[in-house]
Amino acid sequence: MVTKDDDGKGDPEAQPMQSVQPITPISQLGYEACRDELIEVVRLLEQGGLDLDASLKLWERGEQLAKMCEEHLAGARKRVEDALAAGQPEEG
Repeated sequence: MVTKDDDGKGDPEAQPMQSVQPITPISQLGYEACRDELIEVVRLLEQGGLDLDASLKLWERGEQLAKMCEEHLAGARKRVEDALAAGQPEEG
């Protein structure tokens, strides 16, 4: 395992470096991606072991993901309702 200390040299006793992954803005995620990430957020929170700040940040992202999932589902529901309404004959 490669680790780095303050001078940038490998040190077997130093803590492993965290890999930094860019976080995709939630507004750019489709329903399935939001749902899958939300499942992972819940899994990590239930697993425990995170410090308070990390837990809160994760929880906040989960709340945003849940809201976006609801918005995607509301949009899909509206499309279905519109399609069904368009297929029904006009009363009159």
